[in-house]
Amino acid sequence: MQSIIVPFKGLDRRPVLHYHSPTMTLVSISQLKAQPSKIIDQATDYPVSVGKRGQIQAYLVGKDLYEKLIAYLENYIDENAARRANFSKGKLFEKVAKNLGI
Repeated sequence: MQSIIVPFKGLDRRPVLHYHSPTMTLVSISQLKAQPSKIIDQATDYPVSVGKRGQIQAYLVGKDLYEKLIAYLENYIDENAARRANFSKGKLFEKVAKNLGI
């Protein structure tokens, strides 16, 4: 697997890691323009790397894989938030509901 660290920083300010694995198809932008349906079909199980002049410019990800990635990220974020939460400062639901009159 070829890994390249690029100077661009992601949302959390760490370097973004670009990689191309052996299971990933690499296509040029010209190929994507010429055969979009065929290349989109190839992106169902693994991302397709889209390159320009030997550099990866984008990854094409199929709908199902994208939805799995988003679900995984949402679960990961929720689990981390739950781990960091200080539940000792919490209030009983019944007490809050009574104060709110519900």
